[in-house]
Amino acid sequence: MTKTIAIVGKGGVGKTTISALLIDLLTKKGAVLAIDGDPSANLHTALGLPLEETVGGVREEMANRKAAESSGIPKPNYLELRIQQALVESEGVDLLAMGRPEGPGCYCAANNWLRDCIDRLAGNYDYVVIDCEAGMEHISRQTTRDVDIMLLVSDPTIRGVSAATRMKDLIAELRNHVDRIALVVNRVSDGLPPEIDQAIKEAKLELIAVLPQDAGMMPLEVKGAPITGLPSESPLRQGVSEIARKLDLL
Repeated sequence: MTKTIAIVGKGGVGKTTISALLIDLLTKKGAVLAIDGDPSANLHTALGLPLEETVGGVREEMANRKAAESSGIPKPNYLELRIQQALVESEGVDLLAMGRPEGPGCYCAANNWLRDCIDRLAGNYDYVVIDCEAGMEHISRQTTRDVDIMLLVSDPTIRGVSAATRMKDLIAELRNHVDRIALVVNRVSDGLPPEIDQAIKEAKLELIAVLPQDAGMMPLEVKGAPITGLPSESPLRQGVSEIARKLDLL
């Protein structure tokens, strides 16, 4: 049975890094579908994968109808074909990038077909990991209908924790089903500040991990190398492994 993990938070807290390391870890246990929900599409770089097409481009085709109508194929079937063509396949993990947001046209039909298509596609994998764009827009579009685990990612700031709290409060309105919601505080130096710890307790968030700053990240980011190049002894990689254990993913 497919297990779906969505990783959300405000911008700049390290969602893509955590997503990439979690995906890399889960490929040792089964097949993974990685969904990049950020319009700027960075997850493929973090995973060391190429990217040529995005779902956003396919959705534009469907909304404009020209490509689908000229193909002579029923629109839902055409969409499924195009999603398969946009899928980046590799050993252990396949990637689907959502790409650009909706334009000024009507996307209702295209989005409904898209949700059905991705639901069917996700069923072929052991895990689906969604690296969501900053905020709640991707979740509100309900690209996948159900989420087993929602990881709220924050930096060690009140703004970060406040954003995570708002997301937790909104999830019940925006999602059909979420089994577990947990908080990860990333990029922490010298322990969690007491003000942040207090804010987390007041918000009644389940703090599942505090991840440290990792000096090994900078050389990779300077070179534009995959985040998965972090060594096994990396504090960040070890922290993500601990998250996976606490969430019973391993």
